[in-house]
Amino acid sequence: MEHIGNEILTLLSELEEILEHANVNIVATKTNKQHRTVKQIVGHLCDSASNNTHRIVHLQYQNSPLIFPDYANLGKNDLWIKLQNYNDYDWEDLQALLKTTTKHVAHVITNVDETKLQNEWISALNERISLEAMIVDFPRHFKLHRDEIVDLISR
Repeated sequence: MEHIGNEILTLLSELEEILEHANVNIVATKTNKQHRTVKQIVGHLCDSASNNTHRIVHLQYQNSPLIFPDYANLGKNDLWIKLQNYNDYDWEDLQALLKTTTKHVAHVITNVDETKLQNEWISALNERISLEAMIVDFPRHFKLHRDEIVDLISR
């Protein structure tokens, strides 16, 4: 799992460089196909890191399969973005939050008990997702949103 933690830290470093040079007016106004601004996408990445951290920890000590509140499906992630009002979040503070939450989930992944990787949780879509599959998918998800941010900033 150490290689995945390192991959996440590399992706974070790349995104930090991109965000550091982003125009503060663009990050709060240009939107993607989901009508999310850069600030809202960054907030979503913070939510993802936070929720995945909780899942990873719970899946290492609770009985499997675990029914865990699902924030990513059925429009809940958009509700999280709205309720936390990421578009009005101070830009420097939001970047710091992204750095901290992402570094933390990478740390947790690096230290996961590999004997628990087949433990599962059940999503809101009634899918069984193993701890390992969730961890392996995290960098893909992060890259997807990094690429969205690059696209929005470059337009």
